[in-house]
Amino acid sequence: MHIIPWWIYIVVIALLAWKATQRLSTTITLPISILFIGIFGLWDLAIGTLAVVIAAVFISLLIGIPLGILMAETKGVEPVMRPILDAMQTMPSFVYLIPAMMFFGLGKVPAVLATLIYSLPPVIRLTNLGLRQVPKPAQEAAIAYGATKWQLLKEVRVPLAMPTIMAGVNQTTMMALSMVVVASMIGARGLGQEVLLSINRIDVGRGFEAGISIVIMAITIDRITQGFAKKWDPIKR
Repeated sequence: MHIIPWWIYIVVIALLAWKATQRLSTTITLPISILFIGIFGLWDLAIGTLAVVIAAVFISLLIGIPLGILMAETKGVEPVMRPILDAMQTMPSFVYLIPAMMFFGLGKVPAVLATLIYSLPPVIRLTNLGLRQVPKPAQEAAIAYGATKWQLLKEVRVPLAMPTIMAGVNQTTMMALSMVVVASMIGARGLGQEVLLSINRIDVGRGFEAGISIVIMAITIDRITQGFAKKWDPIKR
């Protein structure tokens, strides 16, 4: 990701902001705010953080969405998964560093694994919730027209549940980003490492710049994912 020039990231963010929100103010504000990360001299660290977050979120979605569908479609899965998800969400984030470090040592791989475990529950829960909240009249109408169980899931339930699923994607991404400071303790580097160093050295200015950079990334990701979630809402189309 370091090979890509910085201005390409700015252009991509502007395009995504416009596509998601269709608002000129957001399309201008988000790329300008990202420029402050470069002004602070933290661009390379931010890209490293972004790489960890993207990897963790991508794997979380590959695992979480199918598990959420399985919970909604198969009886007996939810009672088993619910206490596991409760434990994953109530466990202190520092605890996830222990098994990740035991199996993979220090570096970005255990950081991605710990972030994955920490950020996985929201997308599973909200996928399950979204599918269960699909109106029954819509499902009955599809069945009356001869839809199979697979067609009902693919053409009716998942599209109608997409706003809730996208909210799960948003929450998973936010939780992954909130884990970067903790993951820096096992060698994840990035902006989290900068925050950790500033705490150890009591360097308020350095910590403030790194913290603001994390906030800017969080706001940017949040606005874009929320915009796409609203686009999937059938009521607002």
